[in-house]
Amino acid sequence: ENTYRSGEKFETAMIEKKSAQHTYSDENENYFFMDSETFEEIMVDAKIMEDVSKWVAEGMECNLIYFKGNVIECQAPSPYVFEIVETEPNVKGNTAQGYTKPAVLDCGATVTVPGFIEQG
Repeated sequence: ENTYRSGEKFETAMIEKKSAQHTYSDENENYFFMDSETFEEIMVDAKIMEDVSKWVAEGMECNLIYFKGNVIECQAPSPYVFEIVETEPNVKGNTAQGYTKPAVLDCGATVTVPGFIEQG
């Protein structure tokens, strides 16, 4: 734990945000992106992608956040339109009191959707 005086000053962190397209991920769960400006391939470690990996699909444009030349965060685009690839069929008469059901999106994430939502 550090203690600081009220008048102390700190150096500003130089954070850089670049747009990149997700190209693929390997068997070690490392994610590979292509820089949208230089077309260089960038590898992002699985630890950095932990929270956002289920929302990133192949070909998606994401923002990579750099600090001292290293990627420290990946931001998935928000809002984004996903396709539902798997869900339970709608049951007729099941419209009372906000019926919800699980659905799997094309990126692999599982979310809860209203009962009237269908696959596609």
